[in-house]
Amino acid sequence: MVLAELIGATIVTLSILYIYFKFVIYNFWHKRGIFYIKPVVPIGNMGPLTTRKITAGVLFHDIYMKYKSHQIIGIYSFFKPNLVIADLELVRMVLIKEFTSFHDRGIYMNEKIDPLTNHLFLMSGKKWKNMRVKLTPTFTSGKIKQMFSILKNFGEELAQHLECKAEMGDCIEIKDIFARYSTDVIMSTAFGIKSNCIQDPDNVYRDHRKKIFEANPIWIAIILFVPQIMNLLFIPFTDRGIIRFYTKLFRETVEYRQTHKIIKHDFMNLLIQLMEKGFVESDGDKKTTDESSTVSKLTMLEAAAQSYVFFAAGFETSSTTATFALYELAQHHDVQDKVRKEIDEILTKHGELTYDAINEMTYLHKVINETLRKYPPLPILNRICTKDVYLPIVNVHLPKGTAITIPILGIHRDPSIYPDPDKFNPERFNADVVAERDPYAFLPFGEGPRVCIGKKKIN
Repeated sequence: MVLAELIGATIVTLSILYIYFKFVIYNFWHKRGIFYIKPVVPIGNMGPLTTRKITAGVLFHDIYMKYKSHQIIGIYSFFKPNLVIADLELVRMVLIKEFTSFHDRGIYMNEKIDPLTNHLFLMSGKKWKNMRVKLTPTFTSGKIKQMFSILKNFGEELAQHLECKAEMGDCIEIKDIFARYSTDVIMSTAFGIKSNCIQDPDNVYRDHRKKIFEANPIWIAIILFVPQIMNLLFIPFTDRGIIRFYTKLFRETVEYRQTHKIIKHDFMNLLIQLMEKGFVESDGDKKTTDESSTVSKLTMLEAAAQSYVFFAAGFETSSTTATFALYELAQHHDVQDKVRKEIDEILTKHGELTYDAINEMTYLHKVINETLRKYPPLPILNRICTKDVYLPIVNVHLPKGTAITIPILGIHRDPSIYPDPDKFNPERFNADVVAERDPYAFLPFGEGPRVCIGKKKIN
């Protein structure tokens, strides 16, 4: 009898939830007269993600390609309405013109249960603005130039390692090699530590690097689209072992440098300045002109989080882009010959590899940009309405809290923007071609006030 009652109660509860989802939650776009893709209770339009058939980037690429004529497409990320932007003028409006209404990403961040998420990429509102002001001086041309020797030294170590492998006739996994190289570079600049991943692929730093990106695709979908679930259940996105490892590593490095008065030209030194003074000294050893010291100094955990994202966001994107670039060069010998010729000529001119020499390699920049177009490390951009807003282009009012997704991969692979988009063609980034193309058709670093803080130094 009790079992029958429980079954009956369960059926009634599920029926009520089904009706609520179907006729209340999933009525959001219909009620506003916006084209939408029919959702499935209770996962909305996230079915291919939950079954691991495709990645988030491919999901939104497919939505964009199929429905882009509608300019905006309503979908449901589980129980949350999500507007997909498929018009470049609307992209500009969201990222720049109406930035005050879309200044947050709406992705999971909880500094209390996951302190390593309290970084520039995920921060919102005034906290993000203050942190951006603090960190901007750490990415000046002068500061990047000072760190160039670190990159160069590890580059020489990588070259020697590859020469040994070639002499022995060994096969190598190039993605793994680049990941180890970028880990060494970023661990050195972000933590001041020689991780030695090039020579020792099985050390503790590489092990923790792997764990960062081992998250289940369903969890990734949740932190991107319905972070409320993580907050409700007090679940950290970052593995607790990683949190302990990196916070301890950062604290010990800071304390060692402070105790022994060690100063290096790296990102760690700049973070220590922000912790001790609240501002970063300019390249001339004077206070930066933005008067960032009027903002409070960074705490140890805040600085650790900035260092962590510098590492986590840097090594994977760099190694992936380098891998895809080599993959395309291996298939296009004419492009390979052209970029090699440019490199040889400029190295002969400068006598060695320098920061200025790399900046003169214009064709190499085109190769990298074309790689980023075809394989953007961040295939989608997330935003959330921080206040009610009207979009005149499509005559739509969006309420506060509405999630926005910009399908970067879809835009980058759109044949109406990039003819024959699957073809690798660096000439797409000739100055005259770029001038004729909508500037919001190329977004590997995002755009607007929340553009990647390192964009102008990489591009």
